Amino acid sequence: MGRSKATSNLSVSIPDAEGRNIVLYFYPKDATSGCTLEGQDFRDNHEAFVNANTVVYGVSKDNMASHEKFKANQSFPFELIADEDGALCEAFGVWQLKSRNGEDKMGIVRSTFIINPNGDILKSWDKVAVGGHVDEVLEAVQAL
Repeated sequence: MGRSKATSNLSVSIPDAEGRNIVLYFYPKDATSGCTLEGQDFRDNHEAFVNANTVVYGVSKDNMASHEKFKANQSFPFELIADEDGALCEAFGVWQLKSRNGEDKMGIVRSTFIINPNGDILKSWDKVAVGGHVDEVLEAVQAL
């Protein structure tokens, strides 16, 4: 899958080069209500993910400036990947036609993937409902 530009001026490797599992969560837009709640849940459980040898990355098509502001405002202890060209969204199949208020348009379907150090997708969720989702993801990585 390769390297992606992330907040904190980092280039992150997917799969992880340091032997950790990755939780890659795709969300539609920085600083919107559902995306903020989801990020806060990952933030509040961050230590448990680290203890389970897992690194968390949030991904949207927002630019790096937007990501840095969102990360700082919410005190996220994990990095956000700016997938401006949509390459990751396409690779994971999350860029789809969505219907909202009777209008169809392309957008990111809220989705989460657990990727092991070999690059295998161990578990995935699509059309994620934010409430309780992070607990479910944490249970899955703790069971690995």
